[in-house]
Amino acid sequence: MTKALSVLDIAEALIACPSVTPAAGLVFDCLEGQLAPLGFTVHRKVSGSAPDGPVENLFAIRHGPDGSRHFAFAGHVDVVPPGEGWSSGPFLPERRGDLLYGRGAVDMKGAIAAMVAAVAQIPADAGTISFIITGDEEGPAKYGTLALIDQMHELRAIPDLCLVGEPSSASRLGDMMKIGRRGSVNVWLEVFGQEGHVAYPHLADNPAPRLVAMLAELDALVLDAGTDWFQPSNLEITDIAIGNPATNVIPAKATARISIRFNDLHTGDGLAERVSDIAARHGGSARAVISGEAFLTPPGAFSAMLAEAVVAETGLTPEASTTGGTSDARFLKNLCPVIEFGLCNATMHKRDEAVALADLDALTRIYQRVAEAALRG
Repeated sequence: MTKALSVLDIAEALIACPSVTPAAGLVFDCLEGQLAPLGFTVHRKVSGSAPDGPVENLFAIRHGPDGSRHFAFAGHVDVVPPGEGWSSGPFLPERRGDLLYGRGAVDMKGAIAAMVAAVAQIPADAGTISFIITGDEEGPAKYGTLALIDQMHELRAIPDLCLVGEPSSASRLGDMMKIGRRGSVNVWLEVFGQEGHVAYPHLADNPAPRLVAMLAELDALVLDAGTDWFQPSNLEITDIAIGNPATNVIPAKATARISIRFNDLHTGDGLAERVSDIAARHGGSARAVISGEAFLTPPGAFSAMLAEAVVAETGLTPEASTTGGTSDARFLKNLCPVIEFGLCNATMHKRDEAVALADLDALTRIYQRVAEAALRG
């Protein structure tokens, strides 16, 4: 058995590495320094180019006996910018009372620390364990986990199950796990007309009324009523712009943007086509960018395994949920069944982000239980 590592010490070491997205260098050095002594082969690779790259990623694997099961932990070491007004330095981890403060304490260096500390307690011959860690989850994510998945295929290292350490808990550690996520598509809308003097409208073509009519039709859409596991899909208008500095000129162009969060009754392409048809009817055009498709890991052996571990350590039965935004699980679900479970999310992305010290210890024990159960099959 490998000597126990302190989850608190690991968390503090990771937080002390400034790693605003896209993360690179020092924070990966720190993580590699924790994993290599545990018998992991660490692969680090920089992928992509400007404007969305380059991005550094890490894949580490410790092989078990031939034919053993493969369990993966996944997450990210990049963080959002800390902003101003912290009570202490955002990258100077500080223990105050029963809390550890620092950017990434919750999202999600604390969870990664718990993963490492958990694995340190698991014998190497129990099975194959890997870490799928990106430096670009908080950013465009174009060269992050997607690049890691390509590398895993090259290495023929596809896991049987994957646990993502996103902060899934709401009020107390263990009250919620994510068994799926809604998809996301953003659409940029444009309507062109002909500029002219407002006093002579017959000599111009104002695109604004057509854009307004288009948005009214889109806003009135009822996409669905939800499913057993997903809330209803929603379409929101997120921007309207003409940018006309003159009061007496009919504009030549009007633009808008919408965002759709959708459940597994839809696909991104299908929704993009539907919006494009509506835009065309009003003389406009639509350009869609799909951030991720909806997915669901149906309740079953994996979710039961996680729930049992949570109950054993916290006494809570986690609610199986699909709420919230997107995560890199939207990519990892193409490899194997994936569930998200991690710390309480109340302070993520906020100043004075903090994690309860007791939650770090409990999460370590939960992760150890889940990994051991997953490797047993």
